[in-house]
Amino acid sequence: MSLDNPLTVLYKEINGSKITTDIYLPSTSSASPQKYPVVIDIHGGAFMLGHSRMVSLPQVKDCLDRGWIVLVPNHRLCPGVNLLEGPMQDIRDLLTWIHDGHLNKVLCSHGAYSADIDNIAAFGTSSGGTLALGLGFNIPRPVKAILSLYGAVHFTDPFWKTPLPHVASKLPPNLDPGFLSQTYQEIPIPTDSSVSLEGQSEAEGSKGPNFSRPRDAFAFTQIANGTVMDAIYPDGKTTDPDMERIDPVKNVSAEFPPTWIVHGLEDTMVPIGLSRELYGRLREAGVQCGMTEVPGEEHTFAMLMKVGSRTWWLQREGFDFLEGIIGEGPQTAPN
Repeated sequence: MSLDNPLTVLYKEINGSKITTDIYLPSTSSASPQKYPVVIDIHGGAFMLGHSRMVSLPQVKDCLDRGWIVLVPNHRLCPGVNLLEGPMQDIRDLLTWIHDGHLNKVLCSHGAYSADIDNIAAFGTSSGGTLALGLGFNIPRPVKAILSLYGAVHFTDPFWKTPLPHVASKLPPNLDPGFLSQTYQEIPIPTDSSVSLEGQSEAEGSKGPNFSRPRDAFAFTQIANGTVMDAIYPDGKTTDPDMERIDPVKNVSAEFPPTWIVHGLEDTMVPIGLSRELYGRLREAGVQCGMTEVPGEEHTFAMLMKVGSRTWWLQREGFDFLEGIIGEGPQTAPN
């Protein structure tokens, strides 16, 4: 199974949305069942953009080389559903799907693989980092360790209502509100979009958004205007108590899983101070944790970094941390 051709399976269906996860398997020469730790890798996109093929394949390969099974899930995209009930719930349901034995049922027909459900970790970039952190609280069985790469957190900070002129400058003038509102009318709620914030696009040769598509224009307009929180909580729910339930910073406790944070010092989309606030809360609670601050890097650097570069080795500290918690694979599965 190559990086270009993962196994794709349905893990959830709701209101017509068919939600899948890609499964990447490490190489094996064993004919007998082997147990492998599992890592969930969650794509970014401000909760409104992206899909499972828009992740760093060198990061996936690094995980496979450590002997881990890697799951890269899709989730429903805001704003047709809010963050708590949509993306966050979908990723939590994926974890339940794994714990309930469904992943192992899939693996039964794919060689000598068995998921070690006692050793599951999660990581993600940008909004994917937030969703990975969401597997550490308000659920019955959290993951064993978490890595957040420049994840969006600390939603009570004034930054989340601050316009970003450098994003606004990329938008065409006078976008029609009716055109933008078409994003709310997509039924069933989509689980993928053709562009992400990581600079990828499905269009051949394209490196950015296509503002003739309502979703691209809508998402970048919210980011530019400082209204992302309004977009991922439609209908004026930004003062709802549920907001407290989505913010990892508000949900740190002594029981929070071991967590590592990686963040670029030059990030203008999710300032590094937000991650520093989370790191401080983790330390105060006595959670096993660490943070790598990457010099010279903006938001979404994971998709642009070169293997072997200084940034590559710095961000790998987070994966080394995960390995220290969930271990390497494989192990011989019991009969």
